[in-house]
Amino acid sequence: MELDKNRIALGIKQPWAELILRGKKTIEVRSRSTNVRGTIYLYTSKKTATETYAVKAIQDHELDNCKFPLGLIVGSVEIAECRLTTPQDTVKSCLSPLELENRYAWIMKNPIRFSKPQPVRFLPYGIWFYPFCRRKESSA
Repeated sequence: MELDKNRIALGIKQPWAELILRGKKTIEVRSRSTNVRGTIYLYTSKKTATETYAVKAIQDHELDNCKFPLGLIVGSVEIAECRLTTPQDTVKSCLSPLELENRYAWIMKNPIRFSKPQPVRFLPYGIWFYPFCRRKESSA
């Protein structure tokens, strides 16, 4: 597998990365908007989300959280759009309407799971980071 060394990555906790790769979660909910569009890498944080709604998502989707890859690039996804969330985003975000209030919906398409998760050369320094090269100026 040939990696794009200049591609930006999004740091995200499990189970959210797993649900994105399965195509169950097509909306990533964040407190800020983003201008990033196009294909990005998905980097799984070293810790699994422990919030009640994350535990509920694990149960609802019958995931085995002991098998989640952590601290690795697990795949890629395309960010197609960013807009304010609506109550209708509950299914596509795997969240309740309460968690959607005053948030942004990052619309994700075309997830690709890597057959072998990849270690990063540079550790995350925020939500966005360059896992294989030094930081560049970006509009993230």
